[in-house]
Amino acid sequence: MFLGIETILTYVRSLLTRTVQKDDIVVDATVGNGHDTVFLAKLVGEAGQVYGFDIQAQAIEQTTKRLAENVEGSVQLFQTGHEHVASWLPTEHHGQLAAAIFNLGYLPRGNKTIVTKPETTISAIEQLLPLLKIGGILILVVYHGHEGGAKERDALLEYVSALNQEAYNVLHYAFLNQRNHPPFVLAIEKRKNENGASPPPQ
Repeated sequence: MFLGIETILTYVRSLLTRTVQKDDIVVDATVGNGHDTVFLAKLVGEAGQVYGFDIQAQAIEQTTKRLAENVEGSVQLFQTGHEHVASWLPTEHHGQLAAAIFNLGYLPRGNKTIVTKPETTISAIEQLLPLLKIGGILILVVYHGHEGGAKERDALLEYVSALNQEAYNVLHYAFLNQRNHPPFVLAIEKRKNENGASPPPQ
């Protein structure tokens, strides 16, 4: 039965559901209003770990409230930019991340002048890719209709297109005929480490 093409949100949730398991370690690099943080926390369960990052106090407060209403589990939130992600993750979790997600642009119902920037976003990606486990996934939901959004979009497309295809699969999921700069998804799946280590046989 044809169920229709998945929307951006449902497609992202499908990717996360297929990748993240109970007890996993994950990162929400832009917690925003907390919807993805809650979703991830439910996926990893009480024995898993979610690390969340956002530079805005409003985002941390909203996410903390939403977590308190919806989730029992281990979530740590940091009011700092995602370009500092590696310095906040315990070394024992390096190479163990199952997933990381970014929602780029500005905080919904927040200050629209505070936006993600290509330099800091790419810095965060460069830090997170080595921290992913084999088979782990990094997802970027790219909102680019705001001022500066096109610059970040173009920089990201250039960056991910140049990733080593032996080490990463890179997917671009987009609706091409929608008005008003529709968001799109970039997903990076880790196939092996840059040093050549591959997944164990199934």
